[in-house]
Amino acid sequence: MSDLPAELRTPHPERLRPDHPAYAAIVAAHEAALEADAAGYLDPGTGSFVFTAGFLWDRGTCCENGCRHCPYVER
Repeated sequence: MSDLPAELRTPHPERLRPDHPAYAAIVAAHEAALEADAAGYLDPGTGSFVFTAGFLWDRGTCCENGCRHCPYVER
């Protein structure tokens, strides 16, 4: 899907805190979606569709909507 840098495969802590109760499940769902070359995944807790960092990276710019996996958040 993309040439997403490895350090962008996990969400910025401002978008998903590492101490979030579902952090491991969310990161696993995101990683599975990246590996499947999917645009997103269903959030394990809410069932909402969430775009992957790869999909957002391929868009080329930030949409300013606060996406969980936005690769354009300053690190």
